[in-house]
Amino acid sequence: MPASDEDIVRQIGALVDEEHRLNNHPGEPLGDDGAARLRELEVQLDQCWDLLRQRRAKREFGDDPGEAHVRPADVVERYQQ
Repeated sequence: MPASDEDIVRQIGALVDEEHRLNNHPGEPLGDDGAARLRELEVQLDQCWDLLRQRRAKREFGDDPGEAHVRPADVVERYQQ
């Protein structure tokens, strides 16, 4: 995963771009591979957003944002939206 907030935001942008490319075919089914990739993108996006929130919270409370870490998919996927 990226090391700085800016890197994380860029990664989020790249993931969103890929997600839009996959979804930009109205009327055409994604197929199994496309659906699996879309799910992977959603998990990666959740992980990136979680990491960014961790970094910002650490910074806000005077801690080192570099101590934030990517949480496993099964952890971030259980969060309430």
